[in-house]
Amino acid sequence: MREFDYRRAEDVPGAVALLDADPDARYLGGGTNLVDLMKTGVERPARLVDIRRLPLDHIESTGDGGLRIGATVTNSDLAAHPEVRRRYPALAQAVLAGASGQLRNMATVGGNLLQRTRCGYFADVTRPCNKRLPGSGCPAVEGEHHNHAVLGASEHCVAVHPSDMGVALAAFDAVVSYRTADGAGEVPLADFYLPVGDTPHRETALPPGALITGVTLPPVPSASRSRYRKVRERASYAFAIGSVAAALDISDGVVREARLAFGAVASRPWRAYAAEHVLNGAPASADRFAAAADAELAGARTLPGNAYKVTLMRNLAVAVLSELAEETAR
Repeated sequence: MREFDYRRAEDVPGAVALLDADPDARYLGGGTNLVDLMKTGVERPARLVDIRRLPLDHIESTGDGGLRIGATVTNSDLAAHPEVRRRYPALAQAVLAGASGQLRNMATVGGNLLQRTRCGYFADVTRPCNKRLPGSGCPAVEGEHHNHAVLGASEHCVAVHPSDMGVALAAFDAVVSYRTADGAGEVPLADFYLPVGDTPHRETALPPGALITGVTLPPVPSASRSRYRKVRERASYAFAIGSVAAALDISDGVVREARLAFGAVASRPWRAYAAEHVLNGAPASADRFAAAADAELAGARTLPGNAYKVTLMRNLAVAVLSELAEETAR
């Protein structure tokens, strides 16, 4: 591991100033992803700016009925918060599905959003990887790609984003707040992650040196009737091979509002807008749920080893939507 300087920030302006003074620095929250990448040589920061003492560890209601979640709130505290569990149950379920208890106790909301892909080629500094070394190639296209992207990928990168939490946040139109030396800003999660295109190394729309300060969830009435379902290759802690966050508002058997997001299928949490369009105003039936999933997955571009994900995601979406519909009918 490269030697690095360590500084502990006492306030948000101080943290931003420390990073602004050294472009080769990184913010350190829980470190559950960053430290691993430092050990393998993927990340080689000259300075770590510890932000755990910043006053960003609160969850509070907003004036319009939403929630604001501080960037240093741990995943454990997020999943256990009574208002998260009551208003956005899919978010609590996603966080609980996302890691072991030990990791959840350390990992932070801001760090979760910024975690890097778990692609084996990205993690191996002896191999080419366009995300790690732009222009070097993407060996996953011809190599091991069974858990890689089927939506929104390109020939330059087929890796997936590993966050469970991000999938639920995408379904609920979350907004990310940040701070730079120039002041405060915010970006909708829908625009937070950049398309892969030919620049997979450019992952987010955050300005250079930006510190995530929190995430705001708008009031979403249907979110109280939501669910997150994750499929993984073993029952214990593991990254998803497919996941769904869904919320339904049904009246007299008709979908008044549907919210749907997919995980482990793209380089970012994938909001299923095409599926939502098919569902809204339509009968809440299994046939309609299947048609919605098919509409979203019509744009899938598969590789030999990951084509199974199309069937998996179709079945998973139909199952989750059907369960929500049955609960609403009770």
